[in-house]
Amino acid sequence: MVAMSDTPSRPIDRMQAARLMHLWLAALLCVISVASLATGASGTSLWGALAKIVQGQPLTQTEAVVLWDIRAPRLVLGICVGAALAVSGAVMQGLFRNPLADPGLVGVSAGAGLGAICAIVLGGVLPAWVAALTGTYLVPVAAFLGGWISTMVLYRVATRGGKTSVATMLLAGIALGALAGAATGLLVYAADDNQLRDLTFWGLGSLAGASWAKVLVGGPLIVIAIGIACTQGRGLNGLAMGEATAHHIGIPVQRMKNIAILTVAAATGAAVAVSGGIGFIGIVVPHVLRLWSGPDHRTLLINAALLGASILLLADMISRVVIAPAELPIGIVTAVLGAPVFLWILLRKRGIMDM
Repeated sequence: MVAMSDTPSRPIDRMQAARLMHLWLAALLCVISVASLATGASGTSLWGALAKIVQGQPLTQTEAVVLWDIRAPRLVLGICVGAALAVSGAVMQGLFRNPLADPGLVGVSAGAGLGAICAIVLGGVLPAWVAALTGTYLVPVAAFLGGWISTMVLYRVATRGGKTSVATMLLAGIALGALAGAATGLLVYAADDNQLRDLTFWGLGSLAGASWAKVLVGGPLIVIAIGIACTQGRGLNGLAMGEATAHHIGIPVQRMKNIAILTVAAATGAAVAVSGGIGFIGIVVPHVLRLWSGPDHRTLLINAALLGASILLLADMISRVVIAPAELPIGIVTAVLGAPVFLWILLRKRGIMDM
């Protein structure tokens, strides 16, 4: 009787532990968010500004601009981008049933990068009405469209008879990435010195250009995509047992694949468009969380959003202070932090890789 009572309690305890981690990660995100608002090279004090607000004193123009127009949108954009990359990675790893999967496998990163590079190098020869329509957001718009177009191409290639082959999508993604790399090389060869500098900084990723306008452009799409992705936890859990088993237990496998691919394309495309290329978060965060709280996607996706946002904000703070008053691209910081963890994942999975 004791054994019978203990057995069903284990899943409940694991679920409770995972939900408790929601609270811990949410608290961590709040702490890092406050630290992010207080961090900067301008010398403006968050605590001094809050003291003035409590005492009913007006903020100086510098304090208002630094806190509200520079640091606040950077904070919100960092939360959105970090959450988008981590959730997209968790969805892709569940879809491919491989902890080494990455949002770039569906061609979003390659397509977005090619779109941004086209805008940087060829933007001067575009019609006047295009420049007037996009304004200063030509590069983000081009990056987003490039990510979506590449994803749709891969989806059409991998879908036959109403069914999408994940293996075909993986191979087609590799081919598309190579093609995009070749096109990128041609454009880089044709770029001038100023364009090469822009290409370098965009490719390494940064939140330095964050603004409320960028938040309004990318934020809503990222939030909607993450919300939809978090509803697919049960389906991803079933898919871990195989497509046939998932179908037999009532999971609409093809519909779930469609939703997963489109949400990853939307979230990652919008994130790359507003921040540039930032690596390793989509691989490392979901894998670490599986070790901490288990593989249940119903809680994993929410935890991934919280931890991904926290890690990106932490990387952003490091990028602002390590060579202050200049800034280090976030992609360098995430690579330094994430590469050792990624190598550790490869070593743990080398038996699978040998197969």
